[in-house]
Amino acid sequence: MVHLGPLPGAPNARPLEETLRRALVDAEVLAAAGFDGVFVENYGDVPFHPGAVPDVTVAAMTRVASDLRRLLPARVALGVNVLRNDARAALAVATAAGASAIRVNVHTGARVTDQGLIQGRAWETLRLRSAWGADVAVWADVAVKHSTSLGPPRPAVEEVGDLVHRGLADAVIVTGSGTGRPVSRALLAEVAVAAGTVPVYVGSGATVETVADLLETAHGAIVGTALKVDGVTTAPVDPDRAQAFAAVAKRT
Repeated sequence: MVHLGPLPGAPNARPLEETLRRALVDAEVLAAAGFDGVFVENYGDVPFHPGAVPDVTVAAMTRVASDLRRLLPARVALGVNVLRNDARAALAVATAAGASAIRVNVHTGARVTDQGLIQGRAWETLRLRSAWGADVAVWADVAVKHSTSLGPPRPAVEEVGDLVHRGLADAVIVTGSGTGRPVSRALLAEVAVAAGTVPVYVGSGATVETVADLLETAHGAIVGTALKVDGVTTAPVDPDRAQAFAAVAKRT
């Protein structure tokens, strides 16, 4: 995971060239370690916009993602996540930059978050993808981190069923309660069964100690915090941590 930011237009923003330089360095480290893909997200843009992000964020992320796509080997996939939930912007960035997937935190239904109520817009995202002719997969979170349900939690089979069969998600992501926090193994198992043939990814909390066990159920893991210097989410990627993590994951 390449965490950008703050991007231009955000509080305490650093110049775009410095953001780009850090992103390129992190991506090179991940590619050299043997990771299969890199997701770019505007993690530094706190507090996040609940919906549409400013135009300057879209422009900056497109610049970074495009340069990453040119830098990375063809074998390394590129994904985009525009926080907190701007799927339209993510799709635009991904289409322009040649990325293969976007992550949408709330694709169907609604969640209560620190940004307030966020509602999924699967109907818009998929119609835009079709209209733009974009070859971009939608990876959708189920009961995403840093959020709660409006009412009593629904069974995982119902949540995943809506994502896959009504939201037409191409992959499903399972997270813990927050960034860097582990997923519930029981929830992961439920989601894997409910998703059927649709890939399931762990979206938070994977570590070098737990990834092998997680990959017995999940198809892969999106990892950020465990790869960073001293395990600090906003720090640069640590080459030794990245190498160690990839070595274990590749053996699984």
